[in-house]
Order: sequence, then C-alpha cells, then structure tokens
Amino acid sequence: MRTLLILSKLRAFPAAIEAAADFSKYQLIVKEDLRAAESLLSRGAIDAILLDLELTDVHAIRLIEQVRQAALDTPLVVVTTGKQWEWEEDAFLLGVSHVITKPVRAKLLNHLLDRIFQEAPPTPRPDIAVGSPAGAGRSPAWGSGHFNALEALRNFSGVLTHSLEPQALLREFLLLLREVIGVNRAVIFLRNPSSIFGTQASEHEDRWLRSACAIGLEQSFLEHFALNLKTGIGAFLRKHGRILKNTGADVQGNREMAREFEMVGCTVAIPILDRETLLGVAVLDERLTGDPYENEELSLLFHMLEEVGLAIRNSWLHDQLQTSHSMLTDILANLGTACVVIGNSLAVLHSNASARRILLAETPDKAQLEFSDLPQELGSKVFTVMKTNISVPSFKYQFPTLPEQNYLVAISPFQTHKAASADAALLIIENITSIERAKKLEVEASNLRLITTMAEHLAHEIGNSVVPLSTHQQLLDSGMNDAEFRVSLSEALGAGVKRITRLANQMMFLARGKTDFGDQIRVSELIDEAFREAYLYHNGKAPDFGISEGMEKLTIAGDHKALRHAFSEVLLNALQATQGESKKIAVSVSSVGANGHRGVNVEIRDGGGGFSAEAAKRGSEPFFSTRNVGLGLGLTVTRKIIEDHSGRVEIANPTAKGSGVVRIMLPLSDQN
Repeated sequence: MRTLLILSKLRAFPAAIEAAADFSKYQLIVKEDLRAAESLLSRGAIDAILLDLELTDVHAIRLIEQVRQAALDTPLVVVTTGKQWEWEEDAFLLGVSHVITKPVRAKLLNHLLDRIFQEAPPTPRPDIAVGSPAGAGRSPAWGSGHFNALEALRNFSGVLTHSLEPQALLREFLLLLREVIGVNRAVIFLRNPSSIFGTQASEHEDRWLRSACAIGLEQSFLEHFALNLKTGIGAFLRKHGRILKNTGADVQGNREMAREFEMVGCTVAIPILDRETLLGVAVLDERLTGDPYENEELSLLFHMLEEVGLAIRNSWLHDQLQTSHSMLTDILANLGTACVVIGNSLAVLHSNASARRILLAETPDKAQLEFSDLPQELGSKVFTVMKTNISVPSFKYQFPTLPEQNYLVAISPFQTHKAASADAALLIIENITSIERAKKLEVEASNLRLITTMAEHLAHEIGNSVVPLSTHQQLLDSGMNDAEFRVSLSEALGAGVKRITRLANQMMFLARGKTDFGDQIRVSELIDEAFREAYLYHNGKAPDFGISEGMEKLTIAGDHKALRHAFSEVLLNALQATQGESKKIAVSVSSVGANGHRGVNVEIRDGGGGFSAEAAKRGSEPFFSTRNVGLGLGLTVTRKIIEDHSGRVEIANPTAKGSGVVRIMLPLSDQN
C-alpha cells in the first residue's frame, strides 16, 4: 500500500482526494503545511506528494522548491484551479511530475498515480507500518510484532462509534490502548464544554481540565486533581499543541509540570484537539513491561486522539442539541397557547396539552393528536402553507365543539436551506376569549365615560341657555309692561334659542350615519351661506370678510346642509378669534390635483393671535375648547362631516403669530 501526503490548507481538498483515490492501494496523510510534514519526509515515509496551490505567481514556485528540497526523489503532483503557462513550465523544470486541474476526477487521478508508481517502484521501509482499508477489523495486538499492533490502532473506527457518551467512548479507547500497546496507566482530562461553545461558563470553570476517564488509577484521587490551563501541562499543551514528555527540556525546567507528571505517575502528555481547539489532555504511563514509546507510536496516538477529540466535540454538540430540544419541548408543553408541529407528510410531530384539549374536545380519551383531528378549514390552510411556504396571517376562529370560546390562529412554515417546500408547519391557537371580553368591557366603559362627559357638558350648556330665560320668566308678571324688559326678554329668548339650536345641530350631525351625496354645491356660494349662518351665532361686530376670486365655478358633491354647518363652525371660530378694528377673515379657494384626482382646497385665515401648539394638536378632539362657553364640539363635528365626504381638515401654523389657519380639502364633483 502506497502512502500519499496531501499538503493543503483547505479541508475540502483532502476530502475530494479521499473520495477519488483507490483506498485499497493508497493511504492518505493530510498536513496543512510543509513544516508539519518534515518528520515524515525526512524518514522517507511518503511515496508521493499531492500539493494544492495556484500556479499564478512566484509564491507557488517557491513552495514547490521547498517541497522538492525536503523530498528530492518523491514524485510530486500539483493540483490547481488556476495556472499560467510560464509558471507551469517552471514547475515542470523543478521536477513536478504532473499538473492537474480541479475538480479532481477519480479516473484521471488513479491513472496518473499508477503511471508514477510504475515508473518508480516503492522501496521497502521496515520502520513504516502499512495500513489497511477502513473497516478491515482489528489485527492481533501481541504475538505478531510491534508494528502489527500499530496497524490495529489505526482501525479504531469502532471506538469512535461506540457511544455518544464521552466517558463511555474514552473508556473504550483506553481499553483498546491497553490491549494493543500495553498502556500501564492513563488518564484523560477534558475542559468544560460550555467554555468550548462560548456559552456562559465561569472564569473559574474555564481554567481547569478535569478527569473524564482513567485506567490504572484510583478515581477517588482524580476527583481531587485537575490540570490548570493557566500553568503547568495544560497551559503548555494549550499554547504549543504538541506531545510533551516528562524527560524533555520543557518539563525539566518547569517545576509545576514536573510535579503534575509525578503526581499522576505518567510520562507522556498528548493534547486532544478538534483540529482547532484544545479539548483535553491524555496523560500516559509507560507500557506494562516498562518500555517507553517510540516516536512513531506517539505520532500515531496524537492523530488518533485528534479523531477522538472530534468525536467528543460531536458528543457535546449532540448533548447541547438534546438539551435545547428538551427545553423547547418543555416550553411548548407548558404553554397555555396550543402549539402543533406538522411535518410535510402531514404527520403531527408534536402537540402540547393545550392543543390536545382544544382539538380533542370530543374525544378526550385519545392520547395522540392526528392531522385528521384538525377542522377542515384549519387543515386546508396548513396544507396550503406546506405547499406555498407562505405564512397565513393571524385570523379569528371558533371551534364548533367550543362555541363560547374565541381563538386567534396563526400558521407559519419551517424550511431548511434550499428546500423546495416547507419541512414542517407550526400551528398556534391562542384563546382570546378573555381578551375579547376585556375589550368589550373596555369599549362599554369607554362609551359610558363618553356618555357621562357628554351629559355633563350638555347639562352645563343647556343650563347656561336656560338661566337667562328662567330669570326673565320670574320677572315676567311685573315687567311685562316695561318696554326695556320686553327688549331684554326678546334678546334672552333669541340667544337661548340660537344656543340650543346650534347644540341640537351638533348632536344631530354627530349622530348622523350615511351621508347623502346628491347635492351639487358651488363652493363660493357654500362659504357665503356658512358665513351668514355663523354670524347668527356671533354676538360681536362682523369683521371684514373676503373670498379669493376666480374659483366661483368650482363644484363639490355632497350633503348641502351638513357641509354648510361644517364650514359655519370653522367660520364661527374665526369670528370669535377676530376682534378689533381693521381685522379681517380671508378665505382662499384653489383647485388641486394629484394622481388623476382633483380636489378643492379651502383655507380660512382669521385675524386673531394664532393657534397654540396644544390647540393645533387637540383642536378637533371632542370637548376641547379654549373658551369658557360652548361644548367644544365645533371642530369635532366639522371633521366628521368633512371625512364623511372623503375630505380632511388641517389646523395649520401652530406657531404663527397674528393669524390662525384652518384648511379644508374636499374632492371636486365630476361636473367641474
């Protein structure tokens, strides 16, 4: 069997060669760089070298020179993705046997290797064990020679698959070592898994390597002994990642490492790596016969422990996954919300107690929920989600078996990367009966508060209107013949009627439902009528009033009476804000158009001091007023009427001084 050395920093390349090469003819050794392979090349342990590099610059040629200097007579094959003819020519001049391009094809690779080894037959090497194909079974350890024992150690794949429990796997491995090479005593120390995966491990726990498995030593002793990652053997192996002997110069000059070797009673410490991180340390004594280990044996043990390290890491990952799965299962099981996970074969993968209680209401004795137990409407939606991989928006649902309960249902897909359809769907059913009941109570309470507030304001406003009438009624008999009394009575009756009439109109338009759009109304005429109506409710002197010219023909469709009242409320506010000589109310009318929709913009500017920030923000809220009289419903009624006509109201310039501006936008009718 030939030994091939693969030099590559990429993990995918050795895997591609391993898949392509004939394992019955070749065994593979993988190294990242030339330094890691120097000992193998110096002993002549390699039959051919496969070098992974790009023949595009001088750095590749330098690496070929270095490899050729380390192994003058060993056939060298360069595998490349990109190459340039001048660098390829230099590579052949330096002694490269073949240059092949990726991807590596099995037939071509094996043909080239056959040609190489036909040209250069292998020389026997008594110090190198010839491996056997994977899965060939163990060779006898003793009685057939030392190197047959090493061959048996290579075939320890059964150990790696022995168990997902790290301690059981390590015990099997140590027993194998005792069987094939006669290890006297051995201890394996491991780090805390949480420190490897970046989870929350305390600084104290991350400092120690603790005993995981041992043979030939009392476990009670090891329970009180650990290696420190900051000092001694643990720190050395973490930093250097190579084999440490108690007779080496590194140990002789370090009292802490010498003391640890002496306490454990071992002579060699080998790091357990997962090719990236130190997971643990294996500390071994000499053989049962007292003989030390040869370097080839220790090198082989190093690589075997590297594979063991990967198996341990996978075991820890499995434990993490199992713990997470158990935690999620417990969470789902204890949720008050019903959760059902359905696979793409429409099998129920998981259902919690809440789901079974809801969906199996008619068959409570049934232990397992099935897809057929879902109502047809929910089942069809789940099937649609599985096929389209699109979530269904949350929707309300009532189960026929639970008519008094209200539920909110959501269905979401789960899809792995590049999968054509969802692998599973999550059905969530939340009981919202209490929430709906609380909302209903809140609405009822809110309506009651609104009725209470309205009643208080109405009582106050009607009372203010009735007080003058009541006063005059008491004086009616004695003052009826007095001309001045009759004038006062007339004024009180007029003011009271106007206030109550306006109040009645506000209540009527607030309570109004559907709006009649049958009237075609000229905007300029509507504003004139609204101003006259507003002036009826104004007690002061009328200021100057002007409407911009040129827009007299603009027409809107709607309820004439309602729109007149809406504009009159705005104009009444403008009248009340505009006091003093030379004050003016200006109304500008303009047409606007956007996205094919035409409208009219009416801007009413008073002669007052402008709106405060609070008044601009809250002006259209019910019962908000800056005056001592009135209900504060004027702009509220205006906003409702305008919005019923598909328009909007804006209170502009909240910080402007000298004027307040209200804009009303309405769509124009088709007659314009």
